[in-house]
Amino acid sequence: MEELTKSWSCLTLSDVEGSNLQIKEEEAVTDFVLAAKFLTKRALNFDAIAKTFTPLWRSKNGFKIKKEGDQVILFTFDNREEIDQILEAESWSFDKHLMVLQRYDRETDVHDIPIRFRTRKVAEKICGTIGTVHEPAEGTITEGDGFIRVRVTIDMSQPLSRGRVISLESGKELWVSFKYERLSNLCYWCGSLMHDDKDYELWIESEGTLPLES
Repeated sequence: MEELTKSWSCLTLSDVEGSNLQIKEEEAVTDFVLAAKFLTKRALNFDAIAKTFTPLWRSKNGFKIKKEGDQVILFTFDNREEIDQILEAESWSFDKHLMVLQRYDRETDVHDIPIRFRTRKVAEKICGTIGTVHEPAEGTITEGDGFIRVRVTIDMSQPLSRGRVISLESGKELWVSFKYERLSNLCYWCGSLMHDDKDYELWIESEGTLPLES
């Protein structure tokens, strides 16, 4: 299913996957992000990283740390000048291993969406197009390594939505993929939870000539 989403522009999109959802600039955050690639295979200790760079970088309002991928961490600041100073003072290392830094600009797409729109509010707006969004239960992990978890009640008689086309005020269109947790058996041809792949043998044999109602 992930491979299909990469070619979304070639697919026939359902109504809930279409491009009539606009994300406005007023919904963006103004944080400034610095990506750090740690050139080591050792597991990264977030607390140790924070304790190491807090006194070195002397950020006025501090910074946030979030794991992004394989040995990659995002440092989020509320001040562009602090990022400029950190980059000017390169190179940096942690635990004697080189740390490569790169600024994320406002248009950089991370997990299919510009990083300035990677907020829970925007995620809920996108997911709200496929069903009713619920407040997360207390103690639930809602954000992690490259994801924002949103709990949604959906119409089970409809195929699962593979994702959503969103449009920005600039006119740019993007495909945001959905991932589902603990799914039961479903049809990987159409995304329906009401039957599985075996029911599509007649369709496959028809080589696509059957009408939709059949």
